[in-house]
Amino acid sequence: MEQERVVLKNEFATIEVARDDTANGSRLLIRDVQTGREVYLDPLELEALTRAPHSAYARWLDPDLHDGAPEDAWSTAPLI
Repeated sequence: MEQERVVLKNEFATIEVARDDTANGSRLLIRDVQTGREVYLDPLELEALTRAPHSAYARWLDPDLHDGAPEDAWSTAPLI
């Protein structure tokens, strides 16, 4: 059964989120509408996001890590 997808959008990004129950337990599906990239986060991964300070997400917004940057660039980006 397909779950309802919710679209969140601003001037910088458009994503879809949905609950996914096809794996071993529920998880959250997040899909970038522009690129089609998807990530599934389980409850433990989501809970870990709540422990990180908001400043920790700044590296994810670094333009050098997007649009063709090698995937290993994420592992070497500073946490802040």
